[in-house]
Amino acid sequence: MNELATTKANIAFQTNPQTDRKPSVYDLSPDKLTALLAEWGEPAYRAKQVLHWLYKELASDFSQMSNLPLHLRERLAGTLTIGSIEVIAQKVSSDGSTRKVLLRLRDGNTVEAVLMLYYDRAPVCVSSQVGCAMGCTFCATGQMGFTRNLASGEILEQVLFFNRWLREHPHRPLAPSQRRTRYTGRAAGDKGRRPPASMDADAWHVPDGASSSGPTEIASVTNIVFMGMGEPLVNYNNLWSAIRTLNSPQAVGLGARRMTVSTVGIAPQIRRMSHEDLAVNLAVSLHAPNDELRSSFMPMNSRYPIADLLSACHDYVEATHRRITFEYVLINGVNDGLNLAHELAGLLKGMLCHVNLIPLNPVPGTGMRATPRERVFAFQKILEDAGISTTVRIERGVDIAAACGQLKVEEEAGARRRTLNPELLTVHVQADLAGTL
Repeated sequence: MNELATTKANIAFQTNPQTDRKPSVYDLSPDKLTALLAEWGEPAYRAKQVLHWLYKELASDFSQMSNLPLHLRERLAGTLTIGSIEVIAQKVSSDGSTRKVLLRLRDGNTVEAVLMLYYDRAPVCVSSQVGCAMGCTFCATGQMGFTRNLASGEILEQVLFFNRWLREHPHRPLAPSQRRTRYTGRAAGDKGRRPPASMDADAWHVPDGASSSGPTEIASVTNIVFMGMGEPLVNYNNLWSAIRTLNSPQAVGLGARRMTVSTVGIAPQIRRMSHEDLAVNLAVSLHAPNDELRSSFMPMNSRYPIADLLSACHDYVEATHRRITFEYVLINGVNDGLNLAHELAGLLKGMLCHVNLIPLNPVPGTGMRATPRERVFAFQKILEDAGISTTVRIERGVDIAAACGQLKVEEEAGARRRTLNPELLTVHVQADLAGTL
């Protein structure tokens, strides 16, 4: 069987690679877990008890569920497992604000997740795939190629890992008088003024529902961004299964507006997402205002060029009335020219959107470097003068290789082992769009 045929035959298998082992309880939605216990003849309240232990008490073993009868604990343990991820490497930034972990899955594959601590929130960046088929040249994960999709439970476990960590190590934010100012360039009388680097330290896009006052202590994840390894919208079904469990009051109970899905621009899936009933945020990795430039470092643009992508984005806004965030990584000498800022402003003018400018977190071996801060602010000013809401994201975790894929490349000798096969990439994307994953 040739490589292409093998990939076609294995695509359905890749969403649940542990068919020869007990399934993870995290792969069961609250409704499915409730239905399973009902099939076992258990009263309805037992499911609520199990869910409470799993997602509120963060139990790591069924034996800890002390208010369940012994026979049920034993049956659960004999049928299901409570996760399986194992931390094999982690790094913490010098200021303690960013913690990155490399997690080993049951089949030996690894993924990354990152916790970022701000004065009033604790967002986690999670992975949706092992590797990535999109091949973006400025991304460490994009150089690995694609291995498989994550199951919904494997996505959930990344969040639950940091919920456990924060419960043991609660984040105590700075008092308001100690906070550094978040700069957007919109303050009255301040238009066009470029702040020093220390002034925009928390200029991360804040999804609707995020606090502005700041709690006294943070003991659980407050926001989730699906911006780690992989393309979330190519693992659509498992992604949304995880989102629904994360949102469910019976499970994690995180508000939909506290979750952001980031995509390189899979146009059909953006349209599909516009019909979902949960109002999660959408971020699109744009990074260039024209097809020639974008295709040079984002191969998927040849399949879904900017006109098609923006058409899907307009459809999304019209259907949901929600703002889209466009992510724009600024690469020195590549996509940061001020003429490109004007072109980008013309492209997005009139759309309900926000632009998040991201100085590149350099990936070793690519030769690409971050745009100097002065040019970042000049680029931002052009967009703002065109009436486009814009922020500059701080480069967090540069000292610990926090950009997706970098810790995996550093820890695993063979991580940068694959060359991209465009035909295989197309097969994988088409399979998910057809609903076979």
